[in-house]
Amino acid sequence: RWWRYGPPGWSRRAAGRGDGTRWPWPSTVLFTAFVLIGSGFADHAQAGERVALDPLGRVLLFLSGAVLLWRWRHPVAVLWGTVAAVLLYLGAGYPYGPVLLSVAVAGFAAVVSGRRYAAWAAMGTLWAGHLLTVHVLYRWLPPSGDDAAPWTEEIVVATWVVALLAVSELARVRREQWARERAERARAERRRADEERLRIARELHDVLAHSIS
Repeated sequence: RWWRYGPPGWSRRAAGRGDGTRWPWPSTVLFTAFVLIGSGFADHAQAGERVALDPLGRVLLFLSGAVLLWRWRHPVAVLWGTVAAVLLYLGAGYPYGPVLLSVAVAGFAAVVSGRRYAAWAAMGTLWAGHLLTVHVLYRWLPPSGDDAAPWTEEIVVATWVVALLAVSELARVRREQWARERAERARAERRRADEERLRIARELHDVLAHSIS
């Protein structure tokens, strides 16, 4: 039943039509903690190659994860906010790490919520911004003495973006199927209830008519 009709409340949460009382606190805290802790390990692993994490870098990491709390209510704004935070983070020369997870989650929420074109535009902006940073602006951006990134890295980033959007589109299609199947099931249940009430009314009418006769 879960696979056929989806998890309870999925359509309402994904479409941003919840009752206003349910917030994705657990997943947001988990994503934010993972980004902060994983970036800390990346900072140690890339010491001397990238700029060390400072308070500004940690604030950008925290903001990129914290805004995910609003991803079902304001998916487009959250997605563009995470893209801006990630581009600032990468442009400042901070270590590569799980910071892109925030964009992945925000992009998924935007596509599933039906904001497909905005999601594609935001993800394209992320890729273009990364391309500009590591192939044009790297001469003036930290860390000093950094070289241009290999083009194979851009292929990996582009593949990652396309794969993420493809998975999000599949999830969106599946959610719409769940919504249609739920609506059909609800109509079938209402129809059966109406037929049952009609049958009971007819039996009652026949019994009363027989008793009167």
